[in-house]
Amino acid sequence: MAPSINKDTRLCISLSGRPGNFGTRFHNFLYRELGLNFIYKAFSTSDLRGAITGVRALGIRGCAVSMPFKEACMEYLDELDPSANGIMSVNTIVNSDGFLKGYNTDYIAIASLLRSHRISTALRFALLGSGGMAKAVACALRDAGFTNGTVLARNKAAGAALAAQYQFKTEPEEDEPPGLLINVTPIGMAGAPEADQLSFPEATIRAAQVIFDVVALPAQTPLITMAAALGKQTISGAEVIVLQAVEQFVLYTGQRPDDELIEKAAAFARQPA
Repeated sequence: MAPSINKDTRLCISLSGRPGNFGTRFHNFLYRELGLNFIYKAFSTSDLRGAITGVRALGIRGCAVSMPFKEACMEYLDELDPSANGIMSVNTIVNSDGFLKGYNTDYIAIASLLRSHRISTALRFALLGSGGMAKAVACALRDAGFTNGTVLARNKAAGAALAAQYQFKTEPEEDEPPGLLINVTPIGMAGAPEADQLSFPEATIRAAQVIFDVVALPAQTPLITMAAALGKQTISGAEVIVLQAVEQFVLYTGQRPDDELIEKAAAFARQPA
């Protein structure tokens, strides 16, 4: 059993435009099971500078960072880990005695999933999105050996910059549909205006071999649901959120749970609050 909250309890938090329960339940479950004197709480903010200043001033051990703060938070940090520096996007802040270091465990999770699902680097891909998570995906694709892909973004300037950074295209090939589709936008996300929409046209989904939707909630987005019904290989945001959360947990606590405990924590975190 974890000890009761006391003066020595270490606090970890998350900052997000749309706070959810997954991280809170996942981390607190593991703290309890491993008897760690930690507690985790989700927050949103309209004052990012003040929030990061509070992390430093109050000795908050760790801070998960989600949209729309992944890039904006960097100016308030002391150092970037290579996982974040290479893509200039942070999803995890670790506070060591007032020294704030930014990491990107999204990149670590995505790179791991591309390997574990054995996605062929010969596939042409289409990446929809241009934000902080899209940077992590693009960097992981490049580092895995993918060379033939297109970045599609409603923000044309951001999409072009992302494509140029990783030497991908911005215009889709007309003669050959992409074999790998990756959605890194809020389309299909619970609570978003486009929650019930497909992020790619149905014909494009039918022509693809592998569908990767980074949206974590719900796990069965419209895109993943259609892809599964068509018998496509799928990677879901639910897989991403677990892997990146595990890496955050290790950074905060110095302990790595075993696979069985991770599965139990993920199942608990997915249950309605």
